[in-house]
Amino acid sequence: MAKRDYYEVLGVSRNASADEIKKAYRRKAKELHPDRNGDNPNAEAEFKEAGEAYDVLKDADKRAAYDRFGHEAFEGGMGGGARPGGGFGPGQGDFASAFSDVFDDLFGDFMGARAGGGRNRAARGSDLRYNLRVTLEEAYTGLQKSITVPTAVPCESCDGSGAEGGAEPTACPTCSGMGKVRAQQGFFTVERTCPTCSGMGQIVKNPCRTCGGNGRVEKERTLSVNIPAGVETGTRIRLAGEGEAGMRGGPPGDLYIFIDVARHEIFEREDTNLFCRVPVSMTTAALGGDIEVPTIDGGRSRVKIPAGSQSGRQMRLRNKGMPALRGGGHGDMFIELAVETPVNLTSRQKELLREFEGMSEDNNPESNSFLSSIKSFWDSMKS
Repeated sequence: MAKRDYYEVLGVSRNASADEIKKAYRRKAKELHPDRNGDNPNAEAEFKEAGEAYDVLKDADKRAAYDRFGHEAFEGGMGGGARPGGGFGPGQGDFASAFSDVFDDLFGDFMGARAGGGRNRAARGSDLRYNLRVTLEEAYTGLQKSITVPTAVPCESCDGSGAEGGAEPTACPTCSGMGKVRAQQGFFTVERTCPTCSGMGQIVKNPCRTCGGNGRVEKERTLSVNIPAGVETGTRIRLAGEGEAGMRGGPPGDLYIFIDVARHEIFEREDTNLFCRVPVSMTTAALGGDIEVPTIDGGRSRVKIPAGSQSGRQMRLRNKGMPALRGGGHGDMFIELAVETPVNLTSRQKELLREFEGMSEDNNPESNSFLSSIKSFWDSMKS
């Protein structure tokens, strides 16, 4: 049976770019994979055909010969299957090479490993997380803080090698130092992490007694951390190389410090702005006056209360809020008035208030407006 045109096999035009050809082969390989086409008896043959087509078209010299001579370029027309520049044509071992170009993209995660062996590979240490709570005042000023972190550090007895006396590890006999072993599964040769060395590619014949061959031991470390001014809950600070030590001399991970700013009893924070609810007496709100309020830097500010102020009224103190984390000045502080109704009145105080109420019919515009709206509502319901 005559071979199909390679461009037709991959579903691309003859002027397709190398990238287009590669993408087309990826799609075909996924579509025709035998493991996904158990009910299609032709899937394996079509899968091989696609690999053969890609092996030719991905190579500029092979593609040029194919465009000129067709399939004959690899069937004796150019020297009994010899390819331009040496080597062999399709059907003589290059299919595996063609498939390996996209094997990682298609099945690397499924197999649990990527292409490339683990020869003499030292494992990087894990990243660590540390939750640090600071006060709002500390977030305002910034500070230098010492923290104690439980972590894994290089073993001093073996200098992190994992071997007694600091001897060098030897290549794993199971995987010959590759960190992976191969197993034939039907059509494919599958690579898996070596069970003997766990992918390290090395074993320690005489493990260190202190660390048991891991090259690291558990220990608490004290670190000094610079907390910049303006941090807020959720701010993350990275200390490179301060995480867990790597296995057998591998590089350390990083330490990530997550900031949690504690709730304040006076101020509420929103980004760089601060809010402070200040109670004022009924007489101060009615007559006006000055009040003194605290600021986050420990100072005091005098605020003038206009006569006739109502609860909920806000006044702004510019640049009295939190500093921006990466510069850019400070936010503002907002004072919200809470007019306080007096309690536990004496008989005389009650008498004076009743007298005042009888004289203040025109001093409550909001109440008068509300009562007028109620009257209109009731009248409309009656009609």
